[in-house]
Amino acid sequence: MLLPYAFPVALVLGLLFVSIKIIPEYERAVVFFLGRFQAVKGPGLIIVIPGIQQMVRVDMRVITMDVPEQDVISKDNVTVKVNAVLYFRVIDSEKAVIQVEDYFSATSQLAQTTLRSVLGQHDLDEMLAERDRLNADIQQILDQQTDAWGIKVTNVEIKHVDLDESMIRAIARQAEAERERRAKVIHAEGEYQASEKLVDAARVIATQPEALQLRYLQTLADISNERASTVFVPLPMDLVGQFLKREAAGAQTPPSTGR
Repeated sequence: MLLPYAFPVALVLGLLFVSIKIIPEYERAVVFFLGRFQAVKGPGLIIVIPGIQQMVRVDMRVITMDVPEQDVISKDNVTVKVNAVLYFRVIDSEKAVIQVEDYFSATSQLAQTTLRSVLGQHDLDEMLAERDRLNADIQQILDQQTDAWGIKVTNVEIKHVDLDESMIRAIARQAEAERERRAKVIHAEGEYQASEKLVDAARVIATQPEALQLRYLQTLADISNERASTVFVPLPMDLVGQFLKREAAGAQTPPSTGR
């Protein structure tokens, strides 16, 4: 008596078994009913009727995408090779399935073109020294353009900026010239500060003649050592001063004319 019901029961059980889907915590299921969007389901146990409903799984985790190496011409006409890494995730699974055919490929292509466009507006020095600002600019542009696809770009990092050998040598020469310039500036600053101190010392000596006598004795002590073969005989500074005054007075006296 149960034989006529065996086939329908088996069919229902088989259909139910096929219809049961398990969605992990990190995924969502975009369900279409006869081709039209119905709902976003998951995580957990859901039922999708075969032939009537279709399901597209969407990974909601952060995706790490390697942006291939790009040839970039900087603002100062220097050709470099740049690659980067992109971090993004899907925040709206409905848009990610309906608004774009393949959101992964579309994001990759957009990242490549944006990388060339943004870096091409900057000089080579900015590419090497201001990566954080360039990363933020690229991230902001990508985030705005992928918002319609239900994608959130969380971070962009420029990994390598490769130069040819000629540019590396040119940068090395530039760095060496910059170091020499700084050394000369520091040396000039030292000379300027030393000259100011000498001027101050001269003013003190001009007002205090005893300071000149002390400096004279200190100089004799410095140049007179145990191995010196030259004998220095100190002269009183007042005697030298009187001698210099007499010489000056004699130079100012006009010569007498005889008849």
